[in-house]
Amino acid sequence: MNAIDKNIHAEAQQTMSGRLAEFALGLAYEDIPETVRERARHLLLDAIGIAYASRGYHFAKATMDALVSLGAGTSPVIGGGRTLSARDAAIMNGVLAHGLDYDDTHSRGVIHATVSSLPLALALADQTKASGRDFLTAYVAAMETSTRLGAVAKGGFHQVGFHPTGLIGVFGATLAASRLLGLGREQAVMAQGVALSMAGGSLEFLEDGAWTKRLHPGWAASSAITAATLAKHGFIGPRAAYEGRFGLYAAYLGAQSGAVDFSLATEALGGEWQIDEVAIKPIPACHFTHAAADAAIALSRASKFDAKAIRSVEVLVPAEVVKTVCEPEANKRRPANSYDAQFSIPYIVATGLLRGRFTLDELEPVAMADREVLSLAERVHHKIDVASTFPKHYTGEVIVTLETGEILRHREAINRGSADRPLSNAEIVAKYLDNASRTLTRDRAERVCTTVLGLDRAEAVDLANILSQPV
Repeated sequence: MNAIDKNIHAEAQQTMSGRLAEFALGLAYEDIPETVRERARHLLLDAIGIAYASRGYHFAKATMDALVSLGAGTSPVIGGGRTLSARDAAIMNGVLAHGLDYDDTHSRGVIHATVSSLPLALALADQTKASGRDFLTAYVAAMETSTRLGAVAKGGFHQVGFHPTGLIGVFGATLAASRLLGLGREQAVMAQGVALSMAGGSLEFLEDGAWTKRLHPGWAASSAITAATLAKHGFIGPRAAYEGRFGLYAAYLGAQSGAVDFSLATEALGGEWQIDEVAIKPIPACHFTHAAADAAIALSRASKFDAKAIRSVEVLVPAEVVKTVCEPEANKRRPANSYDAQFSIPYIVATGLLRGRFTLDELEPVAMADREVLSLAERVHHKIDVASTFPKHYTGEVIVTLETGEILRHREAINRGSADRPLSNAEIVAKYLDNASRTLTRDRAERVCTTVLGLDRAEAVDLANILSQPV
């Protein structure tokens, strides 16, 4: 190594990009505890089940039609054959896995990391003829880095209008791409710098239920393929992608950037596993609503409410989630579409109180037009939960005042599915089968399940081939 190369190496060593590159490229399958590998396989299974369920919705068809019109390829699309290029297949698979807002969430990072990590790994592991172990290790590398990078912001991205799933997901996906494409450490540093100019994801969809959020994780995965490929061929990117003067956190957080904790990006990296902290969604809605939804459902099952008997409903929520699931109030009380509904405390709580459930069926047009539910939603108000432990837990409390003056309340201090109250692997399999069986026969759904959970013993192409069979 000459003097110039030594200086470059030393400089990269001092940046977060350098340290994350070292981890992602150096991670060995054997370094990952078997319990973490097992949970990782189940997280993949959960996302794949959601992707199959999404195939029946118009947004999936519209996206696929658009991408097909842009050009052909041979990369696998879940339930959709091998008709797209790797980058477009990554977009499509991200849309499918994230399209129903039913996918996993890393609570501290406030990020849906699987839905960028899976599409990236599926596209490039297939392209590079990687083993199932290589696929799983690349996925874990993406998850461990994306979740930590999200946690650095301490929930700040949502407060300034950015969606971490797209904004941060591109970096974990870029590190996984660097690994699968065989980049060196210096090239992986460059790739992260290139990804900085591709990171994005606006929360403006919250205003009218637009579809753009569905695009964010797939765009992150597609951009990661571009960034890593450019770097592999010698393209130069900035070194301080994260902590630089115009790096990720300074550029996107602005005045709030002073609150970030950069140490969280590498703290216990490779020793403590963030996959253990990933929460699986038990209901198909924004994770910020789950505790309130469960509280409403618990009250319903205990009391069997008549809508006319309820005078008002107060919902206690963390201050940090108000902009996402409580505002603008008019939209939240009368959701214009299913995406509006999934981000609406009034609609979800009203549904939970009157129907005792919240499933994909409650996102159908006939359910969202239910006059009783909409009438009750008008009487649902939010208040800040001063006892919340957000972001460790997405707390929620529902207080129902009846026309008689009686007050009923239920609190969920730890949201179901979180690291402190996790769904079991068996429950994840049950959720997968329920979702996948919406478009697959039960026999085929079970064969996919067996393949995913046996990923370590197969070639990545085996998974790609079974997943890409048309529904």
